[in-house]
Amino acid sequence: MSASQTSDIPTLLVKIFGKDRPGITAGLFDTLAAYSVDVVDIEQVVTRGRITLCALVTQPPTGMEGDLRATVHSWAESMKMQAEIISGRGDNRPRGLGRSLVTVLGHPLTAEATAAIAARITKSGGNIDRIFRLAKYPVTAVEFAVSGVETEPLRTALVTDAAALGVDIAVVAAGLHRRAQRLVVMDVDSTLIQDEVIELFAAHAGCEDKVAEVTAAAMRGELDFEQSLHARVALLEGLDASVVEKVRSEVRLTPGARTLIRTLKRLGYQVGVVSGGFTQVTDDLQERLGLDFAQANTLEIVDGKLTGRVVGEIVDRAGKARLLRRFAAEAGVPLSQTVAIGDGANDLDMLNAAGLGVAFNAKPVVREAAHTAVNVPFLDTVLYLLGVTREEVETADSHDEA
Repeated sequence: MSASQTSDIPTLLVKIFGKDRPGITAGLFDTLAAYSVDVVDIEQVVTRGRITLCALVTQPPTGMEGDLRATVHSWAESMKMQAEIISGRGDNRPRGLGRSLVTVLGHPLTAEATAAIAARITKSGGNIDRIFRLAKYPVTAVEFAVSGVETEPLRTALVTDAAALGVDIAVVAAGLHRRAQRLVVMDVDSTLIQDEVIELFAAHAGCEDKVAEVTAAAMRGELDFEQSLHARVALLEGLDASVVEKVRSEVRLTPGARTLIRTLKRLGYQVGVVSGGFTQVTDDLQERLGLDFAQANTLEIVDGKLTGRVVGEIVDRAGKARLLRRFAAEAGVPLSQTVAIGDGANDLDMLNAAGLGVAFNAKPVVREAAHTAVNVPFLDTVLYLLGVTREEVETADSHDEA
């Protein structure tokens, strides 16, 4: 039966609620089957062992509605449940134009924040059609399906409130593209890994303080990235090349990094990294983690010593965005289907060029400019922004272990 055929016909909304147990859904529809009704819509939710089952069905033949009501109530009572039956016409009203998915991450997710988010959606002209929990740990993640307002103004309204509410909010357009193949590209230092690679090298060269001074100058805007890169790498001149293996062993992955990449690969996504750090480390990460793409700066090594110079294409702020586009073209993925993750100002061009830019534990200027922000120390929470549930991650892991 088409939507136009059900738009104005008499219908019954049958609602069953009580303690969940096997056989409730089958039992209800077995009961309804005796009255030759057609199913228009079904919705079922189980929360803390309590089920709410709603069935929208066509009105039974003339003279049978009273008997249907009595039978459903009797069946529900036999199951120690409650029933409510409401007469009406047609189906749900058509959803408004503009459909978005709003993902909220809270640690914890408070009632106050939830109320403010719902109120902001309403004030923006949107309607909440459905709410679904994606994860309960290490953060609480819920997804709101919203209609009636375009994605961009809704994102602007909600992301502005996120920091004040103590939550992270992502707003993306709903549609088939959510399930399409994607490309995810990450920064490395302080994103994929917990460290700054230049500082690991500097520790072996005994020049950590000097490197930190140059970094601070760059952060103050006194040096651009390329100038600061050359200045810091120059301090490594003469360092034995054997230090590369030591630095590789010192690199610490961000919590959740392996889970994120493993899950993305299972979904058929392609994953890459771009870094203002060095290929001597990113090449190793690419091999260890099974990354599809990796690009960084390259330290020049001559006669077993670091020369204090880099060779090849410089990966800076503009270079990261350029590489995102290059990777997308090589992967055959539209730019709108890319996800970029980073923490620093030199990631901003890449974050803004991607279909979804995620600021990961970033400085305020980056959080404000990105599409969304994640401010918990678990990189795999990015999966929830893509609609992947914690249960799906754990189920896939258990199947691999089996």
